Order: sequence, then C-alpha cells, then structure tokens
Amino acid sequence: MRRLLLHPLVTAILVLILTAPIAGLVLDGYTFNLHWQPPLGLALTALILHLVINLVRAWRSAQGGAWSVTHGPIPVPSHPALLRTFRILLLLSCLVLPFLLNKYWLTVAILALIYVLLALGLNIVVGLAGMLDLGFVAFYAVGAYGYALGHEYLGLGFWSALPLGAFLAAGFGVVLGFPVLRMHGDYLAIVTLGFGEIIRLVLNNWTEFTGGPNGVRVAFPSLPGLEFSRKAKEGNIAFHEWLGIDYSANHRIMFMYLILFLVVLLIMFLVTRLKKMPLGRSWEALREDEIACRSLGINHVTVKLSAFAMGAMIGGIGGVFFAASQGFVNPTSFTFFESALILAIVVLGGLGSIPGVIIAAIVLTVLPELLRDFSDYRILVFGLAMVGMMIWRPRGLVRARRPVFQGRQG
Repeated sequence: MRRLLLHPLVTAILVLILTAPIAGLVLDGYTFNLHWQPPLGLALTALILHLVINLVRAWRSAQGGAWSVTHGPIPVPSHPALLRTFRILLLLSCLVLPFLLNKYWLTVAILALIYVLLALGLNIVVGLAGMLDLGFVAFYAVGAYGYALGHEYLGLGFWSALPLGAFLAAGFGVVLGFPVLRMHGDYLAIVTLGFGEIIRLVLNNWTEFTGGPNGVRVAFPSLPGLEFSRKAKEGNIAFHEWLGIDYSANHRIMFMYLILFLVVLLIMFLVTRLKKMPLGRSWEALREDEIACRSLGINHVTVKLSAFAMGAMIGGIGGVFFAASQGFVNPTSFTFFESALILAIVVLGGLGSIPGVIIAAIVLTVLPELLRDFSDYRILVFGLAMVGMMIWRPRGLVRARRPVFQGRQG
C-alpha cells in the first residue's frame, strides 16, 4: 500500500516542481505573476495516471499475471485476404480524402505527406544503414531551392524540376558521404549537423543568387497546357474551363495532393523492394556490424554512398513538393529543428520500419494542428509522448519485422 500511494505522490511533486516555472509564471511587464492552477492541474493528472497504473499492476498481480510491457510489433491481421481488403479500403479513403476536406486540412494533409517522404528518406540512412544523420534538412533545402532557382533563372517548370531536385540532392548526398566514410556515431552526427548548417548559411547569405532571407518565389505546378488559375495565359487553358466547372482555389491543392500521394506510394514500393534486395540486405549488414560486413566481401564504400544518395534523393523530392505547395521558399524553413523533427519521426515510428515511420509522420504532423487550442502546452504534450514512447515502446511504434526461418521438427 505504501508503494501504491507513495510513488504517485512523488511523481506529482516532481511534475509540480518542473512545470511551475514554465506554466505557472506569467510575465507582466517587468514582473512575474504566479498562477498555480496550470501546474497543479498537471500534477494532479500525473498523480491520477500513476495511481491508475499502479492499481492495474496490483490487479494483474492478484490475477496471477505478470505486468509486462511488450516491445514487439503491433499485431496486424494475419489473413492475407483481410489484409488486402484493409489496404484497398485505406487506399480508396486516401484518394477520396481531398474531396471531403476543406482548404486548411487539405494543406495539412499535403504537409503530412511531405514529412512521410522525408521520414522514408532518413529511414534509409538511419534506420537501415545505421548512420546517424542530423543534417538531413540540407537535402530537403537542396530540392526546394533546386526548383525555386531553376524556375527563377532557367524557367523550369514543376515536372522538369522534380527529377532535377532529386538528382541534385542525390549528388549532394554523395558529396557528403565521401568525407564521412570512416566516421561513426557521434562524429558522424557532428559532421552531418555541420553540413546542414553550412547549406542553410549559404542560402541565407548568398543574397545575389538565392535571395537570402527574402527568399524566392516558386511557380505553382500545372498540367501541360492547363493552368489552375482563374484566367490562363495565352496559349493555355484554365483547368475549370476545360472541365466546364466553376473556378475554385482548391483545384490546385487537390491536384498537388493526388500527385504527392502517388509519389509517396511509388517511394514506399521502391523502399520496400530495396529492403528485400541485396542492396537493402547490405545496408542492414552494415548497420549491425561493419567489420563483419567487410569481411564478407561487401564494399562498404558503395553501400554507404548508395544509402546517402538514395535517402538524399527522396529528401530532395520532398523539397520540390514543399516549394511547389508553398509557392515561396526561404532559409527559415530549413533549420536544425526540421532535422530533429524528422529524426524523431523515424525513431518513434521504429528504425527500419516503413509502416511505423509513415504513422509517426502523420501523427506528429496532424497532432499539433489538432492541439492548436492548447498552443501553450503543445510542446509539453509532444515531449510527454516521446518520453512515454521511449519507456513503453523503445523500439518504435511498429517494430521492423525480420524473416524467421525455422528448422524441421523432429
């Protein structure tokens, strides 16, 4: 009984001490006003949650079952027909989604898909190849500015900039990969972090070419011969006039969502196939033990460079879509916080797990928008969610599955 009540009380006191300076002190001119209601509410919530957990543990012990936290993957339907039906329904619902959402939530859905792309790219570098990259936002910026500057100086459109941004980011990934071939762990993280900051500072200070803090305007995507504007330029046709419907600003956003969704499906298929191919096996072997990997005759140079190039290419594609959806890019969109957020998505989703990073990217993008009414506590909720994930599911939301080979019985 002492443990049942004492530990929740200690937890509540610690929460009160930690949150009182953050949520209880309000700046009023040159003085502070103390408000006890928010920290007391958080402390009471922590007390109740801890007490409920202890009661459940006691009940489990009384029933003869051990309270254990499972670190395995989330159960999924094992019947192929049921799983296939679920995938088809999920695909159809995603395709119908843009026709049901308003402009605001459709923009949020596009941003979520962009973060899915970025998480899939970083998952190759960190989750599969095991190389900690803290400067992944640099490839994101290269793709976005590749489209913006290509349109500004070369007159490139969206469809021309999409492969250009991908190959340009892949080239930067190879350039980054060469100096870090012999680095591991913290040293690799520091170098990649510096690379990301170098790219941001160059974009911010090279004002004659990149526009500096003022940024660069980007043309919105369009179909060949069709435009999503109210009045098309000479020689083109407005999209709503071609279909014979009324003009709506949502047409361009819906088009962007559908194209981005198809690209995400293609990247998911590509990464899934790569995981099962010799290249993907080499990435995982390099992650587990580089010395054993090299002793088996695997060229670690090409394996590392391929991981950097493939992850950077996917990040560059995400950057192109970000620039096309915003219509404007500047260096403030590519700070270290973006790299940290993408890394948090990969870690929380599960290193090497494709479904996990997709779910985590959607949750961490949509959840802040749902909590806008609680803007003062959004970061606190985000931090508590990360702490809870690391305690109860340290291997991620959806643990990466590995093939299991069983020997003959008897």
